[in-house]
Amino acid sequence: MTLAHHPPILGTQQLHWPDEGACAAFAQALAARPGIHDALIELHGPLGAGKTSFVRHLLRALGITGRIKSPTYAVMEPYELPGGTPAAHFDFYRFSDPREGLDAGLRDVLAAPGLKIAEWPDHAAGLLPVPDLRLVIAVADDESRDVHVDAMTPRGVALLHG
Repeated sequence: MTLAHHPPILGTQQLHWPDEGACAAFAQALAARPGIHDALIELHGPLGAGKTSFVRHLLRALGITGRIKSPTYAVMEPYELPGGTPAAHFDFYRFSDPREGLDAGLRDVLAAPGLKIAEWPDHAAGLLPVPDLRLVIAVADDESRDVHVDAMTPRGVALLHG
């Protein structure tokens, strides 16, 4: 992962997810924290690392029912959390030029209140604001996940430390 602009990191946590249950437990804990409904979370990691699985666990923990699909081709999947708060799941994997996001009207969505979760955010460089949390998911030899979490804002620190 190469980051052209590196804002200050206000907090860090190393996690180990030995299985899918550990990923779900982290998502459940994060969903219970104040501030999650208006956070921006970046997800980094190779194909198959579990980025979309984490998003599904988080959205389920926040009360989304029904199908939660990957927005790989749609770029964004919108949701409405219980209580009416919007949530948006972005997948910028297929972006070749960040200006595509401007053409798609994503700047307005990103500026609006609500939870935003972005996979492959480096493909949308310059379009995204500083995230509250940045998760970097790595697949270990035993198929478990090592997760590095950085808090990039005061809200991110609150989300990280509960």
